[in-house]
Amino acid sequence: MLLPVLDRANIVTGLPSEPHEAAIRRAGQLLVDGGYVQPSYVEGMVRRDAGFSVAIGNAIAIPHGQEADKQAIEQTGLVVLTYPDGLDWNGERVKLVVGIAAKGDEHVEFLAQICEAFDEESKVDAAVAAGDADELLHLLTPEA
Repeated sequence: MLLPVLDRANIVTGLPSEPHEAAIRRAGQLLVDGGYVQPSYVEGMVRRDAGFSVAIGNAIAIPHGQEADKQAIEQTGLVVLTYPDGLDWNGERVKLVVGIAAKGDEHVEFLAQICEAFDEESKVDAAVAAGDADELLHLLTPEA
């Protein structure tokens, strides 16, 4: 599923609640630190959410940049953050944040996979309850 681009180092579990923009910036910084994007991409992620919320329901948010930010993507990558107590995302409760940087149209496939994997909030709760990054990676990439 998400195996080709999801690395254990890009999974952070058990985070305390924080403002949703801070969560976007945290995800963006992980993408920067992983060499997936240039720092300017993070601002694009913030602008994208300000224009149209990236909270998609089922306690999930998927921050990503806009079309104009694609030139700041070095390579495709994903990051995953879990917030057991949730955070307020423009009035919606979010517990799972999946940051995406995708070359070309790869983001469409990732969005579909994420939506399929977490089609029920109970599945999000199970992912958030994972004890550590290794357990969550196994849930997200069962064929590994």
